[in-house]
Amino acid sequence: MNREALFSDGTRAYTSPPEPEANDTVTLRLRSARGDELRVSVIRDDGREFECIKEERRPDDGIFDYYCCEMVLGTEMVSYYFKIVGDDGILFLDRFGVTDTMRPQYFFRISPGFHTPDWAKGAVMYQILADRFCNGDPSNDVVNNEYHYINTYVHHVDSWSKPPADFDVPNFYGGDLEGVRQKLNYLKSLGVEVIYFNPLFVSPSNHKYDIQDYDHIDPHLAVIRKDGGEALAAGDYDNTHASRYQIRTTDQENLDASNEFFAGFVEEAHSKGIRVILDGVFNHCGSFNKWLDRERIYEGKGDYKPGAYIRKDSPYHDFFHFYEDSDDKWPYNNSYDGWWGNDTLPKLNYEGSKELEDYIIGIGRKWVSAPYNCDGWRLDVAADLGHSPEYNHQFWRRFRKEVKEANPDAVILAEHYGDASSWLSGDQWDTIMNYDAFMEPLSFFLTGMEKHSDRYEGDLYGDGRVFEITMRHAMCAFLPASLYCAMNELDNHDHSRFLTRTNHKVGRVAELGSEAAGQDVDTAVLKLAALIQMTWPGAPTIYYGDEAGVVGFTDPDSRRTFPWDKACTYLIDYYRDLILLRKSEPAFRDGSLNFLSCGRNFISYARFNNEQSLIIAVNSGNDPIDEDIPVWKGNVPVECTLTQLFATTPKGYSLMPVTLTVQKGILHISLSGRSGVICSYER
Repeated sequence: MNREALFSDGTRAYTSPPEPEANDTVTLRLRSARGDELRVSVIRDDGREFECIKEERRPDDGIFDYYCCEMVLGTEMVSYYFKIVGDDGILFLDRFGVTDTMRPQYFFRISPGFHTPDWAKGAVMYQILADRFCNGDPSNDVVNNEYHYINTYVHHVDSWSKPPADFDVPNFYGGDLEGVRQKLNYLKSLGVEVIYFNPLFVSPSNHKYDIQDYDHIDPHLAVIRKDGGEALAAGDYDNTHASRYQIRTTDQENLDASNEFFAGFVEEAHSKGIRVILDGVFNHCGSFNKWLDRERIYEGKGDYKPGAYIRKDSPYHDFFHFYEDSDDKWPYNNSYDGWWGNDTLPKLNYEGSKELEDYIIGIGRKWVSAPYNCDGWRLDVAADLGHSPEYNHQFWRRFRKEVKEANPDAVILAEHYGDASSWLSGDQWDTIMNYDAFMEPLSFFLTGMEKHSDRYEGDLYGDGRVFEITMRHAMCAFLPASLYCAMNELDNHDHSRFLTRTNHKVGRVAELGSEAAGQDVDTAVLKLAALIQMTWPGAPTIYYGDEAGVVGFTDPDSRRTFPWDKACTYLIDYYRDLILLRKSEPAFRDGSLNFLSCGRNFISYARFNNEQSLIIAVNSGNDPIDEDIPVWKGNVPVECTLTQLFATTPKGYSLMPVTLTVQKGILHISLSGRSGVICSYER
């Protein structure tokens, strides 16, 4: 039998319905080579076997047969694989591919009742760190010495183009939501469908992963209607004297105005067809947080209740774990548990307080409901929340249930490194930031660089076969519904910029300097990365400025400002045209993926559904190559013509249609160095 013809996956063409309800009947389908007389069955993890029957031949397909069976689901997840018996023996098909032996870790899986939002599948996302994107309202800028944080005063950076300092947390460039609002037409023209914001809630740092107030958008990013007070005098490190900061971030008029502004912002974004995802930092808060109030900026003010740092009888005492809990440790007990020992990041003590759990669940519901109507959450260090795996899973089950009740169309995606399958079984997260099955394998294949630029792996650089195997393996950890909305990034706020990785410089900004991040970079390789990103299953996510040529070593250097006056307009045009192509070809959003051939400095794969086949081929090396690509594996007829829709080389890119001939199921193609193509066959 023809092993390479055997194929099935979780897309609609092979699993119908692809996201079944509990107790549904699902039709499972397997593709085989026409003429192979086979006995095909589906075997469940409980040992039950379902015989497949051969379907009537499709008139538009001259090379494949299809076998199908119906399977009745229950309420629990079911795993299965295909058993294929031919004249020359027995084979099995699982999610990784064809095998001679059973591999339970790669079984197909269906979770009845698990759905991810249709809008998120394949959506083009755009990540924004608000302080670094665009300053639309200078009146809300942080001022010098406005307060003291992590052993220094906060500082307003006057030069928008200045690279971040090595210690960057207290430095503010002034980017805000008004700046993003002014650039919504730019984002729409680029083809962006979703904005993912790094945290926007009241927080003392520029990155805002140290939340001060979960209930309100930071007025420094929105509206300061009531201003006044004083910044700290030189030599004064006591934030109880930082009256200007206190007015700006604790006065209810500013907080209400900022929330109102944000509600209007989301409404305007929605009117332009752009959804909004918030960053949920629920594992820890910040030392400025009103529940703790280590900086004493809420103490004795208005309707604010005393923080747990201030008094032992604080209503928030159990929100935190205090190592020293005797009465004599108050007032001002500094012995609370910090995440990874960081006293500026107090870890939230969920097991000690049902009220805390209820509060954060309420926050989860609040921001996806009216009047804000956000479209979901990205969950920071989500696997760390709580003090035990058991509680962690319990919390996320409740979070999912209640957020989906508030907004059934909200997406829940988590930051996670490694195997996330225990959270992706259908009852917790929808999906994750896709490091294992996208960012890391792609970075190693195209640059040889680890995602922080901390090391160079020469044996992985250009190894297309390792790329294929790694991707096959890592993608099996996802249910299809999760895979097709996974956040596929080249880089983000925590890692070096992809364009900087193309120069193969190992190290960080402290040792190499800011200028080194932009030296010897190769835009042609970034273009190849974007081509793969925009043709891969999942939600391609652009980190702001990648499309404009922004460089940078890992955090904080990767958090440079968007260069509005010095943007690489050619690269922006490239992204815009590539995104437009992606959005015009439905198979990129929901089609199957099948690798065709991969080798040294070369990968090729197909995306296909019942209506079309799209063929992608990439030469990552410097030298030209000639390849024979078995496009028949991507449901392309053995004798036909393809249309080249898109091509990129170091010299430029082209959308000029070119006709290519397929003979005996093979596309012979010549690719110059660092080039790639997208071809199409319409059935």
